[in-house]
Amino acid sequence: MTTTVRTRVAIVGAGPAGLLLSHLLAAAGIDSVMIDQRAREEIESTIRAGILEQGTVDVLTGSGASDRVLRDGHRHDGIELRFDGQGHRIDFPSLVGRSVWLYPQHEVLKDLIAARLAAGQDLRFGVSALHVEGVDTDRPSVFATTAGGEDLRIDAEFVVGADGSRSVVRSAVTGSSTGGYFREYPFAWFGILCEAPPSAGELIYSNAPAGFALISQRSASVQRMYFQCDPEADPDAMSEAEIWDTLQARVPGTTLIEGPVFQRDVLRFRSFVAHELRRGRAVLVGDAAHTVPPTGAKGMNLAVADVVLLDRALRALLLEGDGRLVDEFAETASRRIWKAQHFSWWMTSMLHVAPDASDFDRRRQLGELRSVVESQAGRTYLAEAYTGWPLEGLG
Repeated sequence: MTTTVRTRVAIVGAGPAGLLLSHLLAAAGIDSVMIDQRAREEIESTIRAGILEQGTVDVLTGSGASDRVLRDGHRHDGIELRFDGQGHRIDFPSLVGRSVWLYPQHEVLKDLIAARLAAGQDLRFGVSALHVEGVDTDRPSVFATTAGGEDLRIDAEFVVGADGSRSVVRSAVTGSSTGGYFREYPFAWFGILCEAPPSAGELIYSNAPAGFALISQRSASVQRMYFQCDPEADPDAMSEAEIWDTLQARVPGTTLIEGPVFQRDVLRFRSFVAHELRRGRAVLVGDAAHTVPPTGAKGMNLAVADVVLLDRALRALLLEGDGRLVDEFAETASRRIWKAQHFSWWMTSMLHVAPDASDFDRRRQLGELRSVVESQAGRTYLAEAYTGWPLEGLG
């Protein structure tokens, strides 16, 4: 027996993109049904990075999705680029008049889930999408199964794939679950969470002869730090002493405050953009559409930019019968996506040591870093891209 539900928009994936889209659509009176294969507890407890652009914070607060981001988040007015044993601060407000906020993604998800459930959103956890049919008609359908093994069919006027890098909806849009432009980097990040006070007030991006390190924060008592490693590295192979020795060697000139390491992982670096972002009445947003290396802090912010565009397009289509913005969505979204891909690649290539780097490559890289920090134009470009370009379709 199959249970069938009908809605205007079927959203697959309860990550930042799907949850925010349902929130914005509801404000316009457009109902949606959202499914996610994960349990609510898993979604809210998976700790991920969280540097929010100015525009992302404006959307979350202006839409009523979150006020905690301003109360519990931490505004950062700059970052430090460290190389040759010296730090160089990039001052965002003085360069572009904007800032970023340190507010982890799982906290954003808690805010969005609470807001949607309080508003009566049909949000179903533990439901796995199987496939999507009818995207070339005006009544596409999502076929899924519940945690109890029951079949579920969602008939909608539009389907949104916000189901992450292993998207099921992607097959209906591109014809393949993997079809896209892809690049894998020859290094990864060894990441730790530790119990310690902050070692710095702002993020430190350090280029050292032995490789890259990022000194980040989470709270007054928990810190997040990374160092460049081999993609095949075993996160359990290093002792805590070796981890701290490696981190300290990658940030010369800064004394790190050490503490017990309670989580460690290896994060591979991949760039991906789906060949197609939209087909008929189905569209991809967030990680289903694209992924970026974490160096430029663009992942969740790019998802929010997708959603702001799509919200405006769906309002025009479903409330006014005007499909022009939906038709333009892929081209408009792609402009920002590829700018973000370039910035993420640029930050990554400028700060990491490639396994096959020669002495020439190393000296050229230092020249590039000096060209950025010693030039107001260079610092301004970095600040503009890091804090986020204006959101198209906002307002």
